[in-house]
Amino acid sequence: MAVRKNFSFSDMDLWLNQRQVTEIECLVPDLTGVARGKILPRTKFTNERGMRMPEAVLGMTVTGNYPANDVAYFRAISQADRDMVLRPDPSTITVVPWALDPTAQVIHDCYFPDGSLVDFAPRSVLRRVLKLYADKGWAPSVGPELEFYLTARNNDPDLPLRSPIGRSGRAETSRQIYSIDAVNEFDPLFEDIYDFCELMQLDVDTLIHEIGAGQFGIDLLSCEPLAMADNVFFFKRTLREAALKHNMYATFMAKPLANEPGSAMHVHQGVNDSGTGLNLFSTPEGAPSPAFYHYIGGLQRYMPAAMALAAPYVNSYRRIVRHTTAPINVQWGLDNRTVGFRVAESAAQERKVENRVIGADANPYLAFAVTLACGYLGMTEEIAPSAMTVGSAHALDFELPQGLPQALNLLRAEDKLRDVLGERFVDVYAAIKDQEHLEFMTVISPWEREHLLLHV
Repeated sequence: MAVRKNFSFSDMDLWLNQRQVTEIECLVPDLTGVARGKILPRTKFTNERGMRMPEAVLGMTVTGNYPANDVAYFRAISQADRDMVLRPDPSTITVVPWALDPTAQVIHDCYFPDGSLVDFAPRSVLRRVLKLYADKGWAPSVGPELEFYLTARNNDPDLPLRSPIGRSGRAETSRQIYSIDAVNEFDPLFEDIYDFCELMQLDVDTLIHEIGAGQFGIDLLSCEPLAMADNVFFFKRTLREAALKHNMYATFMAKPLANEPGSAMHVHQGVNDSGTGLNLFSTPEGAPSPAFYHYIGGLQRYMPAAMALAAPYVNSYRRIVRHTTAPINVQWGLDNRTVGFRVAESAAQERKVENRVIGADANPYLAFAVTLACGYLGMTEEIAPSAMTVGSAHALDFELPQGLPQALNLLRAEDKLRDVLGERFVDVYAAIKDQEHLEFMTVISPWEREHLLLHV
């Protein structure tokens, strides 16, 4: 999305008038990445109006429930169900291209009544990490590769998902990695997506067919992390709306189909000097710098404890299994897609590290915050990485948690990561994820009925 630096409320007001907007969607990304908020007429959208929303909206599970007895959670979130104040970020104003009437959408930040940012809001967590970088004179950038599946409409969650019908009248039944013809099967949908993104000024790049049947990937060009998180937030919403228009679902679920690969959000990340603009990952001679190795060392050291944010649901860990396209460890390598952290061949000024661990289901604000936090700790603590992995890492030992409870235990125990992300945020987030896991454990799966009902 085109970043409008120093874009004021007055500038936003003029922007809305020029486009004859009649309705505003006031959005707040919650911990799941879902758009919460309010819709109001254009005439009611004024700088003087302080919109409010219960702060508990930022403290609920993906099913809309709340932890019942978590002490740390209720130290952070008011038991009186108080309001927080919503203030628009004018730099995020954009159109809603699928709306029937001229409609705009704008992301809001969340504030406590005393004027301070709500520290457990996803945008606030990312801002907190970015301030640590700014205080060091560092300017990070991120560029995600976002994978997703298209599926036929599925009105019964008890039934497995199916691939959608393309222009040929047939559904995909085999893997068509990088096939142009397989992409063209859904050309009307992708034309709408590119048109919508152009209207919204979302800077999307290449589109490819991934390994899975009906699985695709799209790249977003690198930029400043908060703006990029806004872009991903908008893009997910846009893709889902476009798919519905074409009688399909688009899903960023990490593992939607049992016999197909999972979906990732590979995040390329670099750090420049704020003053000179030079890449901190390269020496003046063009060789990898100490900061480059320390950044990788930080990812290796802290990413296992960060997995509850990079793989936030019970389903997320179905993706992270041996001999699939997802890494199972924190090894690193040069142009090696089997490791957790890949370094692509590049010019010295373009040197970046790709985190391949993060799932497509991750909240982009929290995913960027936590991977940058790991790199920050690596650089400030000067953590040396392991030796570079040459060849496949798929047969190596698991180094990442294999389920959400284990990931949450690691997150809670890692004090340095808690300090960087914020104590209250970690308390709220972990309590919510505990509640989600509890809800999941009340569901009996078809596998259990098939193999345990009459055999044990």
